Amino acid sequence: MPKMKTKSAAKKRFRMTASGKVKAGAAGKRHGMIKRSNDFIRNARGSMILSEADAKIVKVYMPYNR
Repeated sequence: MPKMKTKSAAKKRFRMTASGKVKAGAAGKRHGMIKRSNDFIRNARGSMILSEADAKIVKVYMPYNR
């Protein structure tokens, strides 16, 4: 049986935690920081845990990281 392929875009953007949750970087921080509020920039630091609905989609793209 051939192996399933992992989506390259997903493996670059998401990581799995030991408990099976999906970590991702904060959205909206690539450019245009001048128009963002300081609160937004501060709250969007680091990485976030995706919601269950979003994590379910990502896990389809990364079949061997469950």
